[in-house]
Amino acid sequence: MKPDINAAEVLFEFIRLGNAVKVTAFHVPTLTEISIVGARGASEAHLKLLGLKRLEYVLAKQRRGEL
Repeated sequence: MKPDINAAEVLFEFIRLGNAVKVTAFHVPTLTEISIVGARGASEAHLKLLGLKRLEYVLAKQRRGEL
């Protein structure tokens, strides 16, 4: 499934924490930031996709006024 937001508008940061990776995604147009934790063995592309999906979820909640 392809995310609805433009990945070019998102900045990513990856930090290794033992057997995990903390992924921070920042959506520049809305100044929205999320963090997820994934497996260290996961590919960067997969972690980015998970980050984008979480970001879409948070942005949708903001649009509905739930946050």
